[in-house]
Amino acid sequence: MITARDGTRLHVTDWGDGPPVVFSHGWPLTADAWENQMIFLSSHGFRCIAHDRRGHGRSGQPWTGHDMDTYADDLSAVVQGLGLRQVSHVGHSTGGGEVVRYIGRFGTSSISKVVLIGSVTPLMLKTGGNQDGLPLSVFDEMRAGVLKDRAEFFRTLSAAFFGANRAGATVSQGVRDAFWRQGMQGSLKSSVDCIRAFSETDFTADLRACDRPTLVLHGDDDQLVPVGAATRTAALVPGATLKIYPGAPHGLCATRKDEVNTDLLTFLTQ
Repeated sequence: MITARDGTRLHVTDWGDGPPVVFSHGWPLTADAWENQMIFLSSHGFRCIAHDRRGHGRSGQPWTGHDMDTYADDLSAVVQGLGLRQVSHVGHSTGGGEVVRYIGRFGTSSISKVVLIGSVTPLMLKTGGNQDGLPLSVFDEMRAGVLKDRAEFFRTLSAAFFGANRAGATVSQGVRDAFWRQGMQGSLKSSVDCIRAFSETDFTADLRACDRPTLVLHGDDDQLVPVGAATRTAALVPGATLKIYPGAPHGLCATRKDEVNTDLLTFLTQ
């Protein structure tokens, strides 16, 4: 466990030895969402670290602090608490936003490489300056669904998350059940507040501040974060590499884990 600056206890999973790779998970999940990547990279000579975001999983459940600035501060607490240097950061979905906000707040002096997968960057919400975003009503409906019946909302959401609602989908019920289990471990307060954090935070300046080798991965059948977000994200990071997975859903770290793992290993070792 690592203690954040406000005293919140953050659960940390720490596997393997070698160059450190720190993973930031998506909403409403936990560090367990990275198990396929962590066991693979740990077996290939990396030290893999992931924390349960505050309010999620096995971490503390404070009433406040469910915003991107605090998430980034918590990530810094993990990096500093473990004494990590030359870290490769990998973020999925909300975790992608967490990683780039960390860059915006703390710089890149301790960072080696960056990977953003299905990332919510640069801005999910449709605004006057972001016509490619999604309308506020989409996120209001998510909040209403979580507050009405969080268990049922997460059960249903798992279908779109992993593309189980597509013809020919092969995602197992077990994978969907694991999503539900992780989501239900967190607090209802964090489940609701995090929606605003990942949808209304503008990461444009944070992305422009990223001066480390960056890989952007995204599925073109992502039903939660439309693939256009990846194109806009890659365009804002100098020299970023963009790879689109045909037919892949938002949860591609599970459904396309072998391809993702191979791409991560190649990028981290080159």
